[in-house]
Amino acid sequence: MSSADDFAALRARLHGWFDQPLGRSLWAAEAARLRPTLSALSTTVAIQIGDIGGTELLDSCGAPLKVLVENPVSDLKNSVVAMPDALPFDSASVDLALLPHTLDFAEDPHEVLREVDRIISPEGHMVVLGFNPYSLWGLRRLFRRRSAPVIPWNAHFISLYRIKDWLKLLNFEISEGAMVYYRPPLCSQKAIDRLYLLDAIGNRWWPMAAAVYMLVARKRVEGMTPIRPRWRLRAVPDSSVPQATACGRAAARMRIVG
Repeated sequence: MSSADDFAALRARLHGWFDQPLGRSLWAAEAARLRPTLSALSTTVAIQIGDIGGTELLDSCGAPLKVLVENPVSDLKNSVVAMPDALPFDSASVDLALLPHTLDFAEDPHEVLREVDRIISPEGHMVVLGFNPYSLWGLRRLFRRRSAPVIPWNAHFISLYRIKDWLKLLNFEISEGAMVYYRPPLCSQKAIDRLYLLDAIGNRWWPMAAAVYMLVARKRVEGMTPIRPRWRLRAVPDSSVPQATACGRAAARMRIVG
C-alpha cells in the first residue's frame, strides 16, 4: 500500500466526508442494516477495520472482545493502529471481521482480503460494505473521474459480482446479502430527508441499484478444527498507550479508554 502518512491522510478525509449530511445519512442506514446481522452472529473476537461515522459499528455485536483497527489512532476504545493489509493478529484468531468500505479505499483490495482471510478462524465471518458501481452513486462517480479526486468518488466501487468471485477463491461462502440506501447522492440535508421513501421502495422496484451492498461470508475450511488463541491485554509501565502483542505482520498499539 502507500505510505502510512498518505493512508492516514486519506482516512482523515474519509472521516470528514462521513461528518457531512450525505455521509451521516449513509452511515445511519448502514448501521441500521448491520444491527440485526451482527447481533445474530455468534462471536468471541470481532474486529472492525476502519472507523467511519465516529461510532463503532460493532456495538450490536455480542463478542466479549471488540477491536477497532484504524490509522491514525481513533478515540474509540480498544483501538489498534495498523494498516488493513498488515494486521497485528495471530492467524485464525478472529471470529468476525467487519470491513466498512475498507476495500473501496485500499490501494490493493486483494491483499487486504488475503490478510483478513489469514486472521479469520475456520467458520468465522467477514462482513463487507462496499459502494455499488451500478447505481446513481456509480453514475456520479463517472463524471468525477477526470477531475481532482474527491471522497467518496475516488473509491474503487468494486462490483458485487467481483467481490463474490474474490471471496469464493478464498473459500468463503456467502451466507447473507443486502442492498442499502437508494437515495441519490445529494448534498442538501432537506433533500436527503425528503427522499427517505426511496429506501422503503427501492428493494421492490430497483433492488440492485442501491448505493451500497452488504455481504456476509463464512470461511469454510473442510476437515479443520479451530484452535482458539488466548487473548490478553497487558499494560506497559510508564506509557499512556498499552501495547497489543500479536504475531501478525505489523506492530500496533492498543489504547483502552475507560
